[in-house]
Amino acid sequence: MTLIIRPIGDAPPIQFAAAELCRYLERICPDAPCTVEPAERYLPDDATALWLGTFDALAAGGAQGPWPEVADAAMDDAVAIDVQAGVGFIGGPNPRSVLLGAYRLLTECGCRWIRPGADGEVLPRRSLGDITASVLEAASYRHRGICIEGAVSYENVADMIDWAPKVGMNAYFFQFRESYTFFERWYTHRGNPSAMHGALEAEPFPVERAREFIRRAEDEIARRGLLYHAVGHGWTCEPLGIPGLSWDARSYDLSDETRELLAEVAGVRDIWQGIPLNTNLCYGNPKVRQLIIEAIAEYLEQHPGVDLLHFWLADGSNNQCECPLCRDTRPSDFYVMMLNELDRLLTERGIDSKVVFLVYVDLLWPPEHERIANPDRFVLMFAPITRSYTEPFAAEDVPDELPPYHRNQLVFPKDVGANVAFLRGWQQQFQGDSFDFDYHYMWDHYLDPGYHGMTRTLWADVRNLKEIGLDGLISCQVQRAFFPSGLGMTVMARTLWDDSLTLEEITRDYYASAFGEDADQAGSYLASLSRLFDPPYLRGERPDADAEAAERLDQVPALIDTFQTVIDANQNHPTPAVRASWRYLAYHAHYCRLLARSLASRARGNRDAAEAQWGEFAAYVQQIEPAVQPVLDVFECLQTLGGRLFGMRG
Repeated sequence: MTLIIRPIGDAPPIQFAAAELCRYLERICPDAPCTVEPAERYLPDDATALWLGTFDALAAGGAQGPWPEVADAAMDDAVAIDVQAGVGFIGGPNPRSVLLGAYRLLTECGCRWIRPGADGEVLPRRSLGDITASVLEAASYRHRGICIEGAVSYENVADMIDWAPKVGMNAYFFQFRESYTFFERWYTHRGNPSAMHGALEAEPFPVERAREFIRRAEDEIARRGLLYHAVGHGWTCEPLGIPGLSWDARSYDLSDETRELLAEVAGVRDIWQGIPLNTNLCYGNPKVRQLIIEAIAEYLEQHPGVDLLHFWLADGSNNQCECPLCRDTRPSDFYVMMLNELDRLLTERGIDSKVVFLVYVDLLWPPEHERIANPDRFVLMFAPITRSYTEPFAAEDVPDELPPYHRNQLVFPKDVGANVAFLRGWQQQFQGDSFDFDYHYMWDHYLDPGYHGMTRTLWADVRNLKEIGLDGLISCQVQRAFFPSGLGMTVMARTLWDDSLTLEEITRDYYASAFGEDADQAGSYLASLSRLFDPPYLRGERPDADAEAAERLDQVPALIDTFQTVIDANQNHPTPAVRASWRYLAYHAHYCRLLARSLASRARGNRDAAEAQWGEFAAYVQQIEPAVQPVLDVFECLQTLGGRLFGMRG
């Protein structure tokens, strides 16, 4: 029997959903050929096809609800699936949701995507009669996205964009205008001299190549209907004609006219520490504010595909302007002043893009006088970058008062409750749309080499977002965060879609998909690694010299030795994706052995031995990069561990 898939209308995500369904169903049901036959409207009497369409399109043809309720049909996602033996319909409030529904049907039929890329696809064999599902769900959270960070090839980004909707995510965020620095790190192989030889060869990387990558990726985002977030930092330098490409420091020959626009700190107006992205401006100067909002409006006119434009101030902190125009006004007051000016300008020009504003470092302190005039234009983004990941978000133990604001002498909180207190300060003034912008997979995962323990904090963070008044998460992270597994990324995605899921059921399903018959042993092993590496110790929450930490780290080699036979036995597993999981785990075992040795020496106060052993670890990680490139960001790994544990960066 031929399976007929009928997408209704010409929306690219629905057409793509039909193609994806056909592609995957032919692989899992080899005895049931598939064909796509586009349709203009739903015909309820045609019981021979699998129909794909929005709720409105299905209802116009006579399909009966009820449909899951959503607050905003363009922004919110839901799926309605009624399929029996390959016949029925998949619907959603928008075209993107229809694609999510297509992947959800495949998931219900046993497909899993345990990491981005072809080696992460677990595809069962099924008969056409098995293509059956009944689902009626709305996503628990509106914002479910990933933000580019780390060092990436174009293929890494394209694979992540492809993977995101397969696990229920709905957004992708390119930071800065070209995301240049993230691509440049990879193509020049920063931080990995051994990559200059053999399989990985450094190459020049011009800015135009990054722009071309962005254009290609934008097509992939649009094909899937993902919400497209763009820019962020850079509005404090790009409008002045100073590119904000990276955090690399250099000297600048500035005109007097440009220098007068920069923040005056300690009597000096200059590029802050040589980094334009970190440089604040003289926001009390009306010329500065007008320059910024005109640049944002022009950007949006040139980039109509951007759904949410991020307008952030500088990435630096404690470097706000101290001149007479600025020193008596909080940065957040100037910020809200600019937001209101921007809203009026965009309204005049007929631009309806949402604008995301940032609650971050100096801007944690809410404005004293200014208020956002049009909340519907804006989305609040809470970015608690200094928080600890030892404890999750909670609505309890939140201080009633904020510490006083002292310009350029601010101390930022590590305690989760203290961070949430700042969020509450903003929420007293702004009750519009909002989300968490967090960093679980930017740095913290390197401090938990088992990737197991940290997932409980991540899961609880997502579950508790509603309690603290946020509607989702955009994860600022490396794209290659799947070494030794994609458990945490899967926990993030699945809990954002359905926050009623328990951590145990997500974990059980993921490990079974990723590691096959020996999943329980793999899970136990990775949990033990997380416990022995002791993430709170590696986060610096206890002194460097810690005898108990050293004793735990000493147990890592024996744990690996005991488990090595299981790793070896699965190197030829018949399922390709599972085989790849065990292959990555084999590299990871030696990674952990070398890292534990260096950290144990550090915990005993033997700095010389620790640094020598760190060198061996770093050399090994650099050596294996060609084999683990899709799952491990070697640049960020060595930057994070070397910097945080040994003060070694660059």
